[in-house]
Amino acid sequence: MNFYDHVKIFVKAGNGGNGCIAFHREKYISHGGPSGGDGGNGGSIVFRVDKGTNTLLAYRYKHHFFAQDGGNGSGEKFHGANAEDLILTVPEGTLIKDAATGKIIHDMSENDGADFVCCRGGRGGWGNKHFATPTRQAPQFAKNGTRGEERELALELKMIADVGLIGYPSVGKSSLLAAISAARPKIADYHFTTLSPNLGVVEVENGQGFVAADIPGLIDGAAEGAGLGHDFLRHIERCRLLLHVVDISCFEGRDPVEDVKNINAELEKYSPELAKRPQIIVANKVDALDESVVDVKAFEDFVDENGWEMIYVSAATHEGIRDMILRVSERLKLLPPITIYESEVSPEEALLSDMQGAGVEDTTIRAEGGVWYVEGDWIYNLMGRINFDDYESLNYFQRVLQQNGVFRMLEEKGCRDGNTVSIYDFEFDYVK
Repeated sequence: MNFYDHVKIFVKAGNGGNGCIAFHREKYISHGGPSGGDGGNGGSIVFRVDKGTNTLLAYRYKHHFFAQDGGNGSGEKFHGANAEDLILTVPEGTLIKDAATGKIIHDMSENDGADFVCCRGGRGGWGNKHFATPTRQAPQFAKNGTRGEERELALELKMIADVGLIGYPSVGKSSLLAAISAARPKIADYHFTTLSPNLGVVEVENGQGFVAADIPGLIDGAAEGAGLGHDFLRHIERCRLLLHVVDISCFEGRDPVEDVKNINAELEKYSPELAKRPQIIVANKVDALDESVVDVKAFEDFVDENGWEMIYVSAATHEGIRDMILRVSERLKLLPPITIYESEVSPEEALLSDMQGAGVEDTTIRAEGGVWYVEGDWIYNLMGRINFDDYESLNYFQRVLQQNGVFRMLEEKGCRDGNTVSIYDFEFDYVK
């Protein structure tokens, strides 16, 4: 089985390069000023959609990914090299989750699958040129780069399809997909031929095409994980419309009424919301139907009682296929768009996750020349996310400082109302 749709991985962005301690030297100048260059920024971890894939197989054997560190600064104010981002490609529809909590961080369908920066690279440290003051003209120190963010993630693929073909094995779902699209799934006369979902783009005469997914045959107990149950039920969660395929010929002795009841019972167990999704009953293999053997009237009455539409088709002879495509297209026009999952991780939660091991407890506060200086790697990283010209962003910055005890520490050290506080060149008057 080569289909792979969920995996856990560890990702770490690159660390920022260290700032340099250096002093300008040239002929006739023996004691030049500080000239230590800044370190380069570390590479970020970026997820990108690859529309040519529909599996996470690339992550089956490799589970740890590290972006490069930024280069160290050097003398004569030379800036260390910024590291390139590490691009990780995933199929469209992949959910990026926090592995520990299971909360959704990002849906790679959002914004048409735009790139998502999952872990930011560390910022390069300042060279000693930044620490020169009128009273400290030869600083013998520089700042190290900050650590890149790291996370343990769970990647879970939920395919992007407008329509999902569901039903028992061997009712003809793969043949039907082949009949309505250019997809060429593996087809044979034995159960579980399909071991992975197949996608097909269906063209409609009015130009409003749609994507259909052939979901491998469900069996009783699928909602509890029997057979291939849980592996594939997730792939119809985004579908706006379900085509419930049954073998109306009853060639294998199946009862289509019981088949529909059982499959819907599995959907209800797995997700009540999914069970409420609109359905069209597709009575396949009508070319082999013998009405003297099959009680078609009883099945039609059952469908009517449940308020479903039904259409007779034959994937083998293409009977009813055009009509089915048009009816599906018309139904889709009336249905909501494909589900895009919202992030379940608040900015504060994301920050706390990123700061694990970043040393919040290592925050340093010192007074110098009437100014209170606050420093710490986690604050340095945080400031790279803040737009200080934006009111909401500034409020967020203040809220994080409050939650992590920075204001409390300032007061314990003796900072009072009206004192100037400096956090990496961002200065403000402290107000309790």
